[in-house]
Amino acid sequence: MSSQTSTSRNNTQMQGIGMGMGRGGGRRNMGAPIEKPKDSKGTLRRLLAYFANERGRVLLMFAIVTASVVLGLIAPGLLSRAIDSITQHNFEALPRLLILMLLCYVVNSAVGLLQEYIGAGMSLRITKQMRAELFNTTIDLPVAYIDNHSHGDLISRMTNDAENISNVISSSLTSLFSGILTLIGTVAVMLWYSPRLTLLSCSVIVFSVLFTQFLSKFIRRFYVKRQQLLGQINGIVEEKINNFKTVTAYNLQDAVIEDFNQTSDELARTGITAEIISSAMGPVMNMLSNISFVVVAVFGAYYVLNGSITVGVISAFIIYSKQFSRPVNALSQLYGSIQTAMAGAERIFEIQDAPPEDKSGDVHMETTKGVIEFKHVDFSYVPEKKVINDFNLHIEAGKKIALVGSTGSGKTTVVNLLMRFYDIDSGEITLDGVNIKDIDCHDLRDLVGIVLQDTVLFTDTIENNLTYAHRDATREEILSAAVSSKVDRIVQALPEGYQTMLLDQGDNLSQGERQLVAIGRAFLSKPYILILDEATSNIDTKTETDIQDAMVELMKGRTSLIIAHRLSTIQDADLIVVMDQGSIVETGTHEELLAKGGVYYELYMTQFAGQET
Repeated sequence: MSSQTSTSRNNTQMQGIGMGMGRGGGRRNMGAPIEKPKDSKGTLRRLLAYFANERGRVLLMFAIVTASVVLGLIAPGLLSRAIDSITQHNFEALPRLLILMLLCYVVNSAVGLLQEYIGAGMSLRITKQMRAELFNTTIDLPVAYIDNHSHGDLISRMTNDAENISNVISSSLTSLFSGILTLIGTVAVMLWYSPRLTLLSCSVIVFSVLFTQFLSKFIRRFYVKRQQLLGQINGIVEEKINNFKTVTAYNLQDAVIEDFNQTSDELARTGITAEIISSAMGPVMNMLSNISFVVVAVFGAYYVLNGSITVGVISAFIIYSKQFSRPVNALSQLYGSIQTAMAGAERIFEIQDAPPEDKSGDVHMETTKGVIEFKHVDFSYVPEKKVINDFNLHIEAGKKIALVGSTGSGKTTVVNLLMRFYDIDSGEITLDGVNIKDIDCHDLRDLVGIVLQDTVLFTDTIENNLTYAHRDATREEILSAAVSSKVDRIVQALPEGYQTMLLDQGDNLSQGERQLVAIGRAFLSKPYILILDEATSNIDTKTETDIQDAMVELMKGRTSLIIAHRLSTIQDADLIVVMDQGSIVETGTHEELLAKGGVYYELYMTQFAGQET
């Protein structure tokens, strides 16, 4: 179920609480699992801090809710007096009572609309502030934090968790306040009219509340299972669509359909069971409410006959008992909504409390010679499991250095450490003799142009993707970089040229074309140091040949660090560094390493034979 659908359904279920009850209550969260916060008090204090700029609106909304509750308590009393006036043939007071009743209902409706308006505006402003703070925090998180947390979970905190908080602010809080006031006011009025009828009405209502709690716990397991199956079916659809070509290539459409249908059938069975049990709540509650009416009517009639109360009091009691039962049931359900929202707020605060990336550095460096040195560098993603072990490498300015080795040998990790995506455990990395920890992180990354193995393009025009790292680039600079990287040839074949919109991750381009755009973007940034992490891994042989000359020209005067499995792309490197299990095992030129007959020779011969490396 989508978030919007769920929200719409919940809002529908929350209507009709009565004049004295705000928008909220009903069956919200009755079947859904209630997620509880670990530190309710601390989370609540932080949430309340967001209301600092909304104090005036909060007071106004509570005043409106109070007025709505008072009007809801007055209207049945006026009805009681009107009925007694009719039974007593006192028609002089009847017009005035009817006009007052009409005013109560009209004003209450207007007050309800105003309450909705204020609540919705307040919730949206607070949620906007919370999302903005969360997004700003996320952008400044270390790369290690993002890598070690589920991306879907991070997105869920900004969307679903924030939406739950918004719903609680806009409806549940006012419903809670309104419900409490309605209960207190209704009981007081009912006791004033007839203590005996009040006790009889409350006995039925208490039973209905207990039944609601029992049924809520009973059906919760079906909703949990339904959500799990819904997640499974979403996963099946996403996986099969993303791998549609593979499914089609192996003629597995029937197997995929069968897999989908099995999960879908189980989801349907579970959903039907959950909905049947959940839908039984309404009729059962109506039955209990009607029993309450019967009790009031029967005993009320008896009291009327012995002269204890009037007919008007019975009619008022019927309305009051209904008005009393609805907030009781609604308040019992609000607990789940509030607890889930509090848990969501706690999840948001967990990210906000995460330490930001350390971008410190007092040395500002606008240019560099490009001399890089790794000195006895050790690094581990997991403590006591080294990925880089005593790594030593000196890279001279303007040289083309290639890192090769089997998967998992640590090649990409070396680049991550140079870019300060991760901090080393020990040792030192220097740029022009300056420890990169002492260089301002923004300056360090401005000096480097990088093309990752996984092509990263944004849903934007080709031109904006090219200028992503250099927004002030002139038209001439854009065209020059595009021609050099062969992107211009791609653009010329597109009807909208450089203004062609790229779809999700550039799906309307081929894999090789996407990689060329990413390479062109790196060249346009005019880096002093160029890093190509498997930059040609997704480019066909012809495309690779076309860009070799351009890459050689663009690398002139730049220190270039290349990571590649395809050894044909780095044969002209000034130095090839062969890595294995985080350490350097061989260094030399292409010819020197082949002559040694060592690890590089084995890699080259294996690849030359067409086998998997």
